[in-house]
Amino acid sequence: MIRYFHFRGLYNSSGWLTPAYVGVNDDGLIQYLSDKAPASPSPLEFVDGYALAGFQNAHSHAFQYAMAGRAEIHPTGSSDDFWSWREAMYACALSMDPDQMQTVATMLYIEMLRKGYTHVAEFQYLHHDKNGKPYTNICEMGLRLLEAAKTAGIRITLIPVFYQKGGFGKDPQPRQRRFISKTVDEYFHLLDDSADAVKNYRDANLGFSVHSLRAVNEKDILRTFNEGPKSIPFHIHTAEQLKEVEDCVGYLKQRPVEWMLNSLPVDERFHLVHCTHMNDDEVSRLARSGGNAVLCPGTEGNLGDGIFRLTDFAAAGGNWSIGTDSHISLNYIEDLRWLDYAQRLTTHKRNTFDNGAKILLEKTTASGRKAMGLDPKSFLQVNGPLDTVVFKAASPLLSHEKNEFLLPSILYNCDSADIFGTMVSGRWVVKDQHHDSFKETRKSFEHVLKSINI
Repeated sequence: MIRYFHFRGLYNSSGWLTPAYVGVNDDGLIQYLSDKAPASPSPLEFVDGYALAGFQNAHSHAFQYAMAGRAEIHPTGSSDDFWSWREAMYACALSMDPDQMQTVATMLYIEMLRKGYTHVAEFQYLHHDKNGKPYTNICEMGLRLLEAAKTAGIRITLIPVFYQKGGFGKDPQPRQRRFISKTVDEYFHLLDDSADAVKNYRDANLGFSVHSLRAVNEKDILRTFNEGPKSIPFHIHTAEQLKEVEDCVGYLKQRPVEWMLNSLPVDERFHLVHCTHMNDDEVSRLARSGGNAVLCPGTEGNLGDGIFRLTDFAAAGGNWSIGTDSHISLNYIEDLRWLDYAQRLTTHKRNTFDNGAKILLEKTTASGRKAMGLDPKSFLQVNGPLDTVVFKAASPLLSHEKNEFLLPSILYNCDSADIFGTMVSGRWVVKDQHHDSFKETRKSFEHVLKSINI
């Protein structure tokens, strides 16, 4: 049976469709898309809002949601930066058992849905028990993330992460014991088990990853990519911190992005997370390669990482997506704005892009879909799923009738309070900010927070 929705408008790669009539089948796939009402619209639900493609969260560490806001006390005279924050993160990671991890992830994913996300790429490196021993099922923690996504109703791309070293040429430290795969073969075992787990959840995909150049021996990085899967996305942290760049030059005699481009066949399958510190040559070469930067403005700002060179990268034809990383912020619209505003603050110009709202949204959506292992262009189209975030037409600044102002008004004026609801596969998972599992999950989440040590 086909179910129909009537939106005030719908935005896809073809632009605005106003009004928008959408028919979906029992699998949530779009079968009808038009500005004309169907001949026999039964049933038809009117939605007083504007539909955008559901947001893609291209970089998530779910367990870190349990410490969001709890590492913000800075005693007088202290020196707090990424490296000291990392110690608090290790303490959080050592506090969490599989049940607690599942609860935290479920709460996080519900909140993502309430903010308009419909798909998350989970960069998962919390693999072992608190003593650093593998679980009976080596993919236990990945399974818990899949269960959390299923309960929440969000799509997930599970990315098991290869984490081997404590730094360039350094053994792992004891506080990293839950992350470690000693060899490529150990990691491939984890990856194979993760692939089997993903098959049991209809809305799950698989990616693979090396944590960073500092966390895996360079020869093993090459082997992991060259012998790994040939058709799924590859993710890696790259050049987030100045110290990381300095250490990389000292150890590998090249800058991080430079080493990646010189050593691996970087193309659109690659998703380089952060890339905060690139020189002119790296900016140009990464853009030309087709590789994607994954930017996390909330976390990068919170940790004092620095400002990504988006103006130059965009001018060179680069591709980028958005992630929430440590989840200090889950507001996609705010993150998009700060991508742009950080450039305006450094260039003193307002036109970071030509037709800014359109470029900002469409580029981010396309690369976000690639990060998930999806077709970058096929969203909100016939035969694709109806995964959408709907903004209230009653919001004052969306009450005008000119389509040319709708997208800029959403991106530069709206916030999460203007979201009416979120659909995945044509079904409301959040409506009027209500999620069916919110109250029950919140109670369990509160108990977990009491047990987390940082």
